[in-house]
Amino acid sequence: MIERLPDALQGSDPVERIERWCEGVIDAVAEHTPAVKPQLACFERYGSRGYAVYERLVIRARSLGLLVIADGKRGDIGLSSAHYAAGFFEGDAAADALTVNAYLGADGLEPFTVAAENTGAGLFALVRTSNPGGDALQGLPLSDGRTVGQAVAQIVAELGAAEPGYIGESGYSLLGAVVGATKPQDAAALREIMPQQLFLVPGFGAQGGGAEDVKACFKPDGTGAIITASRSVIYAHQRDTSVEWQSAVGHAAAEFNQQVASILK
Repeated sequence: MIERLPDALQGSDPVERIERWCEGVIDAVAEHTPAVKPQLACFERYGSRGYAVYERLVIRARSLGLLVIADGKRGDIGLSSAHYAAGFFEGDAAADALTVNAYLGADGLEPFTVAAENTGAGLFALVRTSNPGGDALQGLPLSDGRTVGQAVAQIVAELGAAEPGYIGESGYSLLGAVVGATKPQDAAALREIMPQQLFLVPGFGAQGGGAEDVKACFKPDGTGAIITASRSVIYAHQRDTSVEWQSAVGHAAAEFNQQVASILK
């Protein structure tokens, strides 16, 4: 991560450099996107200083009108899940949504859904991930004809509608699903299983997913999915050296926006 920062941000303290870079990225993309998705691991590796940077960035993003999806992929059971949820959804640096691990089952997700309802937040449960290794587990066939990923999708769909307060005015649940852009062959089937879930769709751009790959994640009315791009946007300065690095990021975000919008027309 550090070695990919723009030359203009080079310095002796990596945490300070990362904070300045992330501030610049947030400012550059703010007019082109409704949300940002910070990857918690990139901050937690630097301990308390890194996490403090994450919290300041949450506050900055929200001051610009952006939603913040904390990509922490948290998962546990009982009290541990409740503590995780409280840590992300309470306080001045509360996130608007959190990614969670559905592969511990419904009881691992329930403390998160309770906390999300109480705080007005959202969740995105891992269902069909974009990494190649996910196929070895998520694509396994079960005796009833479903795949493991489809069985997890059913758990998410049922839990997401378990309480009246879990469904918003738009008809979508506070419990959404992560469905990778690199799995377009599965998206249509998962959308049928999870009609009330917002899909968070990683894997666009650098991981190989394109606009046509994510089309099935949306409903016919053009709603239901949040497409994310990371490396193809935040490292745009490495491809376009003709402009200042922040401008390159802004241009990449605008282009990404247009690519997604083109399939919804």
